[in-house]
Amino acid sequence: MSQLIIPLNVGNTGFMLLCSSLVMLMTPGLAFFYGGLVGNKNVLSIMMQSFISLCWTTVLWFAFGYSMCFGPTINGIIGDPTYYAFLHGITLETMFKGNDAGIPLIVHVAYQMMFAIITPALITGAFANRVTFKAYFLFLTGWLVFVYFPFVHMVWSPDGLFAKWGVLDYAGGIVVHNTAGFAALASVLYVGRRQKVELKPHNVPLIALGSGLLWFGWYGFNAGSELRVDSVTASAFLNTDIAASFAAITWLLIEWYKHKKPKFVGLLTGGIAGLATITPAAGYVSLSSAALIGICAGAICFYAVALKNRFGWDDALDVWGVHGIGGMVGTILLGVFAAKAWNVNGADGLLLGNTSFFFMQVAAVIISGVWAFSFTYGMLWLINLFTPVRVDPASEDNMDDAFHGEEAYIS
Repeated sequence: MSQLIIPLNVGNTGFMLLCSSLVMLMTPGLAFFYGGLVGNKNVLSIMMQSFISLCWTTVLWFAFGYSMCFGPTINGIIGDPTYYAFLHGITLETMFKGNDAGIPLIVHVAYQMMFAIITPALITGAFANRVTFKAYFLFLTGWLVFVYFPFVHMVWSPDGLFAKWGVLDYAGGIVVHNTAGFAALASVLYVGRRQKVELKPHNVPLIALGSGLLWFGWYGFNAGSELRVDSVTASAFLNTDIAASFAAITWLLIEWYKHKKPKFVGLLTGGIAGLATITPAAGYVSLSSAALIGICAGAICFYAVALKNRFGWDDALDVWGVHGIGGMVGTILLGVFAAKAWNVNGADGLLLGNTSFFFMQVAAVIISGVWAFSFTYGMLWLINLFTPVRVDPASEDNMDDAFHGEEAYIS
């Protein structure tokens, strides 16, 4: 019996290369966003953490990461790390067989690699000014191998455990934001508070630039997750903007009411919260549902950050409150609002009578959050046995010079 040959679709291939570029741009955008939020003598350190992920994650992805994520399953939790090791066996003629979109496998390798790059970089905002570069390098490696790669396989590989359950995650609410957010919380609790907590960002225009790049790149993040151009691609694109905008306005209004002034950084942070929250649902819900998800994102993430402050957790750049809670809320609300009328390959949610799907979504976020938190805390403890995780107090206020011998601004 002859094997089905999938012809190359030039349009889909070009679109996915564009989306890969957009998602890649999100990592420098994140570096600018975080760089503006920290002090002016710690800018390069936190930006370096994003850019080292851009480079080192690519090396790991090439060596075994893609294979662990999308190779033949071993136990439903991880793929065979040797199957695509060093991208062996992938040629110009090798087509992606996950659907009939007609894209080469190398395009799928590139697109998914950009997701892998930005996910651990998200965590760095939580422990800003406190973790040594050597410890972060080890953390980056271990976290990808034992948290990110397994959850990609479980959720997005057809033979993955969660995929078999029927769990849905359109573009990374579980895989990216929930795992990164709860890893961030574990990092904060292990590393402890900064000696001097900076309450004001040093460069708001830099934050705005980073936010704009993230928002722009997020269209590739969400719309590209359809892996082809069709009507679902368009709805995911528009849902992304709708949710982000409603969340930004919701955050702005709440903060305006509480502090009597409309805050620009609050508006930007609310937009990012909306983007994180719509991510798991973008291609599975209606436009009106996206607006409701955005409102929920703005309000719930705002009060999650307030709760963090009340508990005294020094999550410097609110990774847990924005990404962790956003990813969790978005995944659960997908279980409520999902509708096959908007994606025949999706599911109907709780509002359409599908209670089992709703509870599977809840179970998935709990399992992923607990594992990401537990492993991260344990891994930091283990790393600290070999090299100090926390910077010494004298270096905390000027990590750029202490660790990199460079300055962001020449006086």
